[in-house]
Amino acid sequence: MEYQAPGICPVCGHAMHVTRLSCDQCGTQLEGKFTFPRMAQLSLEHQHFVQVFLQAEGKLNRVQEILGISYPTARSRLLEVIRAMGYEAPAGQESEVAERVEKRKVVLEEIAAGRLSVDEALEKLKTLN
Repeated sequence: MEYQAPGICPVCGHAMHVTRLSCDQCGTQLEGKFTFPRMAQLSLEHQHFVQVFLQAEGKLNRVQEILGISYPTARSRLLEVIRAMGYEAPAGQESEVAERVEKRKVVLEEIAAGRLSVDEALEKLKTLN
């Protein structure tokens, strides 16, 4: 059975490194301090998200279907992964998504209260995208 080397220390949470590499074919061994690629330093949860994101060809709508989560949650997890890999997440995108979600909730509440017809609500929702 093969085990995957952890990129993050399970004790203190800092980045791990490899000190020995060996070739199964010829037996060559290298010793030194080797770092993991950024992807290997992600948590298992983040690695899984990246795999699903790639499977979905980068389409968050498909990611939300595969994982059974809302679009804002999928977007939020993508931004988490971007930050975990050491990149800056696009500024303001989280608040824009949250704002659109809030506006959609208001439209749904107006339907429930009888202040909007379904057709009127659909027109309002179209403008929020």
